[in-house]
Amino acid sequence: MMMTRGTSRVARLTMGGRLFSAVKGAAAESEKFPVMGVRWRSSLTLGEKEEVNGSSAAAGGGDNKREDGNKEVVASYWGIKGEEVKKEDGTPWKWNCFRPWETYQADLTIDLKKHHVPTTFLDKLAYWTVKSLRFPTDVFFQRRYGCRAMMLETVAAVPGMVGGMLLHCKSLRRFEHSGGWIKTLLDEAENERMHLMTFMEVSQPRWYERALVFTVQGVFFNAYFLAYLASPKLAHRVVGYLEEEAIHSYTEFLKELDKGTIENVPAPAIAIDYWRLPADSTLRDVVMVVRADEAHHRDVN
Repeated sequence: MMMTRGTSRVARLTMGGRLFSAVKGAAAESEKFPVMGVRWRSSLTLGEKEEVNGSSAAAGGGDNKREDGNKEVVASYWGIKGEEVKKEDGTPWKWNCFRPWETYQADLTIDLKKHHVPTTFLDKLAYWTVKSLRFPTDVFFQRRYGCRAMMLETVAAVPGMVGGMLLHCKSLRRFEHSGGWIKTLLDEAENERMHLMTFMEVSQPRWYERALVFTVQGVFFNAYFLAYLASPKLAHRVVGYLEEEAIHSYTEFLKELDKGTIENVPAPAIAIDYWRLPADSTLRDVVMVVRADEAHHRDVN
């Protein structure tokens, strides 16, 4: 009994030390990547994580070093050392938010003009709900399409996760398979999240736009959750029409890039690796593949 209590005390002290180091590391990171910056820990490369962890270790958080003095690469929220992953050419894989086998090439030949004509009452309700949401978005963001895309993706990544979660629970309750829909919806949510990780690299959201993300996501998550419980068909129709609006927004984004209103900067490294784009790709290439992704989600929903 005494040994058990002693072991528990040691475990608590160890956990406390790790928590303290994590808090100090977050503080050091916030100094390097300020609130108004565009980089967040979820989109950092492993090399940048090492640098951040190294700075926190130098400040007193020594959990990132082994007894032999060499740094350990900790690439998860749980402090577990990640496996070493390499690219096909043998170079180290630098992303912790996705792995090489999760990358793909977008289908740019997909029909962008396809439209599901609303016929039933639920179709019309979903269609006009989405149309009514477009007006305040146009007024607020106007032609700041980078920040508009950031806001769009923080919302677009919610439905797949909510739908996948509810289907998962339904499958458990009924002791039956989901027909593959759980994975499809979760993959959709992950893809939308990677859109956000990409546009975080090119946009400079203002403080009130960041605050708006909290508000809109909180309201939309709960509203969509209740809508999915009431009618999954209505919920998916809403997503389908949202994706049609997303295609329109990214088309306007491309027009601004072509006119030179928005600078066609080099594509972020995370986008090049995720979509397997050529090394010399630009922001326009990124918007093209993102728009193709949205078209695919439109057809699924």
